[in-house]
Amino acid sequence: MSIQVRPGAWAEIDTSAIQANVGSVRHEAGTAEIMAVVKADGYGHGLIESAAAARAGGAAWLGVAYVDEALALRAAGDTGRILAWLHPAGTNFRGAITEGIDLSVGSVGQLSVVASAAVDLDRRALVHLKVDTGLLRGGAFGLDWDDLVSDAVALQQAGAIEIVGIWTHLSHGDEPNHEKVTEQVAAFERASLVASRAGVGQVRRHLANSGPTLVRPDLGFDIVRPGLSVYGLLADPRAGSPAQYGLRPAMTVRSSVISVKQAPAGSGVSYSHRYVTPVDTRLAVIPIGYGDGLPRAASNHGSVLVGGQRAQVAGSVCMDQIVVDLGADSLVSEGMPVVVFGPGDDGEPTAADWALASDTIVWEIVTRLGSALRREYR
Repeated sequence: MSIQVRPGAWAEIDTSAIQANVGSVRHEAGTAEIMAVVKADGYGHGLIESAAAARAGGAAWLGVAYVDEALALRAAGDTGRILAWLHPAGTNFRGAITEGIDLSVGSVGQLSVVASAAVDLDRRALVHLKVDTGLLRGGAFGLDWDDLVSDAVALQQAGAIEIVGIWTHLSHGDEPNHEKVTEQVAAFERASLVASRAGVGQVRRHLANSGPTLVRPDLGFDIVRPGLSVYGLLADPRAGSPAQYGLRPAMTVRSSVISVKQAPAGSGVSYSHRYVTPVDTRLAVIPIGYGDGLPRAASNHGSVLVGGQRAQVAGSVCMDQIVVDLGADSLVSEGMPVVVFGPGDDGEPTAADWALASDTIVWEIVTRLGSALRREYR
């Protein structure tokens, strides 16, 4: 069954901003190649459209979580290097190997499955060996790294795989100067030495996401993997504005007012009356809610731009609508446009503002927007 697009709101995506953001990241990355991360439907901005814009901005690589995402990019005509790194049990690697997709491998068992598929196809699988340097998530940890490297070297000599890279994932990538980053870099260097001594030749190494790419050029190695910055966003609003790094948010979420009413002081608003009007005021109903991806945690805290002014969410974020308190003197009327969040140029809230209002991270704000929320590209 196809998903019914909801008519009340939409996300406007500026693909030229994505292209320019990648260009800005390239400037900071020095000699490192750019792998623009477009997983999770391009962080909610659209997989195919974001990938095309990133390529236009100079991304030599694209990064995705799943093989199916990589194959979708191939089907859309992308012929460049793509790395897929999250492989649930039972993943079929044959299509990825046939299409020349680079594959992350973080365990001996996973390596065996990839190599077996490559042998069946009489093709070499392109492999990036992942070492766990302290995130304790994906990748080979401790002595398992030695075993993974040993098996990979043997399979490369047998012609089943080609070792393209060695990589890891930082636990504090949004805090590039954190002591844990220093510890992980040291562990990464030790793991690289183990690989070199085992016979792994000159390969691409990578560990930096957006934060280190922008402020720690010493961590660039051979490839950097910007994600959030591709879309013009920063992990920590305290680090400054995106513009300071040559970035521009690419997403603007828009809607409109569907009704306005007078409410006397002391009126309970929306479900459970979690908001009570402190004075006589005017309220507006806007057709967007948690069914579209707005966080319910922003009840009573989020805000929108309407009539040139910020208006706070009054009460609960509902499934498909919110109520905002306009104030007693507002001239807002039915049908007027609303900006839920955007770059902030005209005083509208940003995705970072909604993250703060929801006590969450900016990644969640943009990626949680449902596929039922229409995307418009310009």
